[in-house]
Amino acid sequence: QVQLVESGGGLVQAGGSLRLSCLASGRTFNRYYMGWFRQAPGKERQFVGGISRSGGSTYYGDSVKGRFTISRDNARNTVYLQMNSLKPEDTAVYYCAADLSSSSGWRGRVNQYDYWGQGTQVTVSS
Repeated sequence: QVQLVESGGGLVQAGGSLRLSCLASGRTFNRYYMGWFRQAPGKERQFVGGISRSGGSTYYGDSVKGRFTISRDNARNTVYLQMNSLKPEDTAVYYCAADLSSSSGWRGRVNQYDYWGQGTQVTVSS
């Protein structure tokens, strides 16, 4: 069982920045591929980005490329999502997720992940 707890969400003006954190339980965090997703009201959950187990590879959805950065600290069991140049359309609940398989590369589908956090709200005002 893996527990994931997101934090760092809030209200920010367009053009601003936020950094989300996701703390994972367990002693084998460096074996989890980690992803970030978001879901706006009435819309499907959308892949934001993913990071490999070592942190050496990252992948991003087209809508956030160049603005968002994913990183991880395996010693702290934490994955981060740095969000810059935020836009009103970035408003959503943001979720982190853990993939316990041995797969690598692009992991952009919801059903590729085994555990999910409860989500944190990000609201970007215009």
